[in-house]
Amino acid sequence: MTLSDLQRFDVANMYEAVLGFADQLKQGRALARQARLAQWPGTDVTGLVVCGMGGSALGGDVLRMLASDHAQIPVAVARSYSLPSWVGENTAVIASSYSGNTEETLAVLDQALERGARVLTVTTGGAMGDRASAQDLDLVPLPSGLQPRAALAFSLAALVTVCERLDLTNVQESDWAEASAIVRAQAEELCDPGAPANLAVAMAYAMHGRTPVIYSSEQLEAANVRWRNQLHENAKTFAVGNLLPEMNHNEIMGWSRFGAELKNLAVVTLRDREDHPRTQHRLDVTQSLLAPHAGSWHVVHSTGKSRLARLLSLMYVSDWVSLYLAILNEVDPSPVGLIAKLKKALADG
Repeated sequence: MTLSDLQRFDVANMYEAVLGFADQLKQGRALARQARLAQWPGTDVTGLVVCGMGGSALGGDVLRMLASDHAQIPVAVARSYSLPSWVGENTAVIASSYSGNTEETLAVLDQALERGARVLTVTTGGAMGDRASAQDLDLVPLPSGLQPRAALAFSLAALVTVCERLDLTNVQESDWAEASAIVRAQAEELCDPGAPANLAVAMAYAMHGRTPVIYSSEQLEAANVRWRNQLHENAKTFAVGNLLPEMNHNEIMGWSRFGAELKNLAVVTLRDREDHPRTQHRLDVTQSLLAPHAGSWHVVHSTGKSRLARLLSLMYVSDWVSLYLAILNEVDPSPVGLIAKLKKALADG
């Protein structure tokens, strides 16, 4: 594969969006710091809910992972038309929609306002921007012109930054610097599809014509979701995944006949040094039992000292793998035509 191969299919230039991830992190953090937040979150907050869909919700998943052993209040992500029943006047609610027109997120925004919650909006504009302006809601504006999934670093950095006021995580300024440096280094390693040692290209070839399966610990759920979503939207490839230890209590039996169909699976396991020791052992044993029967099996290890850097290092590899798999599939990674058709059908009633 060469850059000219990529340019032939990457009409909307997803390549540049992927390449700019580190810069987006810095810009997203700056946008959150510059935003006029007159009311949010207030005092005596008893919980936080991040509301969004797709790429606009994933920043909430990352926040939840970062807050898992530090936050003193519950942190939840709502991907639906409804808020949890416990959301009320002392709940902080972040409504995140890149386009500003996501109907599920607009619905829960209305519910949050009806319940008197402390609301913050994160968007490029659209209907959500209009409501924020009309009702004087706090707003973090994001740059427009990208696919929502390609704007993850903007929304992720903005979400984590505005939540510093709630002391939900132990993320330090040095962690941001480390995360940015690691992602930049990964970009240098993975940006040339013709490089012989390009891991992302090798994984894309292993997945080509197969069904990707993503396994990880429950602590890496956000990275697991990112991998699947990027393969779905960029590569237009069906992908599935599961978390350990839960997978060991049910899904593993789906492998037990060791049938020929398993050769159609391309497995990726995501690993991190903070995974529970028993889960690490489970991942090792699971691989020893199943890998000989899969079509391919790759292990991706996180890089870095801080949890933020390690989590992003795992997620960022999926951007490159899905981009290169799109080229092998001879599709433009940017358009999401079936989603557009679905939205139109819903709008038409």
